[in-house]
Amino acid sequence: MLEELLTREESKTLEFKENTQSLAKIINTIIAFANTAGGILVVGVKDKTKEVIGLENALQDEEKIASAIFDSVSPLLMATIHLYTWRDRDVLIVTVSHSFGPYYLKSVGVEKGSYIRLGSTNRPADSDTITEISRLRQNKHFDEQLNNNCPTSEIDMGLAKTLFQAKSKNFTDRTTQTLGLIVQHHEKKFPSNGAVLLFGKNHTEYFPDAIVRLGRFLGADKTTILDHQDLKLPISIALESILAFIGRHTSMAAQIGAMYRKNIPQYSPLVVREAVVNALLHTDYSITGAVITIAIFDDRIEVTNPGTLPFGLSLESAILGVSLLRNRVIGHVFRELDLIEQWGSGLGRMIKICLHENIQAPKFEEVGNFFRATIYHAPHKAITTKVWQETLIKYLHTNKEISSKQAQKLWKVTARTATTRLKEMIKIRLLVEIATSTYDPHKSFCLVQSSYRNLKD
Repeated sequence: MLEELLTREESKTLEFKENTQSLAKIINTIIAFANTAGGILVVGVKDKTKEVIGLENALQDEEKIASAIFDSVSPLLMATIHLYTWRDRDVLIVTVSHSFGPYYLKSVGVEKGSYIRLGSTNRPADSDTITEISRLRQNKHFDEQLNNNCPTSEIDMGLAKTLFQAKSKNFTDRTTQTLGLIVQHHEKKFPSNGAVLLFGKNHTEYFPDAIVRLGRFLGADKTTILDHQDLKLPISIALESILAFIGRHTSMAAQIGAMYRKNIPQYSPLVVREAVVNALLHTDYSITGAVITIAIFDDRIEVTNPGTLPFGLSLESAILGVSLLRNRVIGHVFRELDLIEQWGSGLGRMIKICLHENIQAPKFEEVGNFFRATIYHAPHKAITTKVWQETLIKYLHTNKEISSKQAQKLWKVTARTATTRLKEMIKIRLLVEIATSTYDPHKSFCLVQSSYRNLKD
């Protein structure tokens, strides 16, 4: 298990600590893991070099961490602490499952002591985040909540019926309740937040930031803007206008056949559509002061929406098809309108399409409190491997790791040449070194883990 963890970089769900001297930071990490998407903390490994230095008294450190979790964290947090011995060095592997809390430091309270994970760092959770975690603990989603400021007369039922009929589906009073668009409260009926966002006649009156900001920029940065538009349509009908703007500001290539001319879009239409739908579907509409943005540059399109991945979901899991809906009302309506096909398949499908069409794969990232998908049109640049590299890669697919001496024997070269080749493969991120120190005579080498590897077939 340790060897596999060492092939990965620190991330939303993985952190390395050298020892337990910074116990407070360890507890903060454990809280952040529990509140965000779960994770694994490895103690006894340098975070920068990933040298396995081990712990002098692992059993004592294990007790220290377990006691600190019990004494410092509320509500009761369960973590699994496993003692692992590797090359006569003891490390602790702390596994934390995600669970809706919020979990926080007892000493300072929930408002100041709650942490979440952003990238590979721990951040204090703000009041909106704490509210969202508390809401999800009650299995309630923001778009399901009734909006008592908006009368039902503000919901464009005619628009909804038209969209449903276009898909040969009925839209009745029963439909509005089944999909959570209209909520009964005592003797009155109110639209849900989802209904306002999807079909509100003046939805920006209630959600001023529920707009899509589109821009075409000159070059590769935002210094010069060539065209822009703030789209204020209900999100159920925004897709077509967004795609039209993107279409106007991206080019077409012509492929001349024997009888017909075929226009080829600069970007894969399926990938662009998927990125836009994902943004509309997964935006955290409870966040104020932030809008969905779509920025078109010469070399890429960036689709950015407020809100990181839903709590409980890591990027690796999302790419592999694990699904957690942030907006259940919006999701079910999108499903009825055939805007989405199946839960959780979006990111992986985008990658597969690009790999199939030999286009550079999209980049997915959590940037602060936002999620961004960057789409490229350039051909995929595969890492050019040499024959000796391919020989080693083939070996590692079967044997998982290799020592310098084994590589030397495999390649039938001198020790110096083997060392040079291994360093080169590390530099281009084909290999990762696993060792107890820089000069560890028993160091080994493994293939770098990739989230895309399982999607290539």
